[in-house]
Amino acid sequence: MAPGNDSFMTQFILVGLTDQSVLQLPLFLLFLVMYTVTVMRNLSLIILIGLSSHLHTSMYFFLFNLSLIDLCYSSVFTPKMLINIISKKKIISYMGCMTQLYFFTFFGISECYVLTSMAYDHYVAICSPLLYNAAMSPKVCSSLMLVSYLMAFLDAMTLIGGMLRLTFCDTNTINHYLCDTYPLLQLSCTSTYILELEIIIVSGINIILPSLTIFVSYGLILSNILRISSTEGRSKAFSTCSSHIIAVSLFFGSSAFVYLKPSSMPMNKGKVSSVFYTNVVPMMNPLIYSLRNKDVKLALRKVLRMVKF
Repeated sequence: MAPGNDSFMTQFILVGLTDQSVLQLPLFLLFLVMYTVTVMRNLSLIILIGLSSHLHTSMYFFLFNLSLIDLCYSSVFTPKMLINIISKKKIISYMGCMTQLYFFTFFGISECYVLTSMAYDHYVAICSPLLYNAAMSPKVCSSLMLVSYLMAFLDAMTLIGGMLRLTFCDTNTINHYLCDTYPLLQLSCTSTYILELEIIIVSGINIILPSLTIFVSYGLILSNILRISSTEGRSKAFSTCSSHIIAVSLFFGSSAFVYLKPSSMPMNKGKVSSVFYTNVVPMMNPLIYSLRNKDVKLALRKVLRMVKF
């Protein structure tokens, strides 16, 4: 029996990042280390913010959500990816594939809007400090997060609804290490024109608009930093902003390369590019946004002292 509407497939085969056997062990070790670091960093930050009352501010509220999203986001596909690297049968069920695709899309879009909220928070803190408490009140922050998750839910439902209507009746080999939209479209034996259009529209809205908002925010922040008289203060602010901009550019740039293109383009380049927003960025975010922060270091020392006693 078909597992979905008009689909003859009960399972798919995930090719992985490469089919060269000599690279399997190095790739397994590399992604295992990356995933372990991602889990440890994000989980540590979630626990630290939860336990430290002086970190219960709007900035750390967004960081808490970013770490939670990154932890869930990387956990949606990395364990399966690691199993498939060392397994001869790289199989995922139809429903498992659709579930992975849904949560991958949901957490990916959520991250786009959380990063946008964080950029706005930094903009208000630096450019309008006197209005900060009113502009970034707990109610406003909660509303921004609610909108982020709601947008992600609606867009993920839109895409997964389209994918469930496709018919897969010939090959079942997905040229990727996870179930993603374009690799699945290439397996369909029915027209994918409408769904491709949906993907481009959804991707455009969730990549272009947030990235433009973020870069405008950081542009205004940098122009404000130039007015700082202290050379040391200006250098520190530039260092912080530049690391944020690099992380955001890596996430949105690699996402745009994969999703804002025709599905007919070769998947191999897309697979390599997708490693950045699926594996590298979730690992880097805690370090870039928080673990170098004095408040976080202070909170960590306090928690460690509490654990010792």
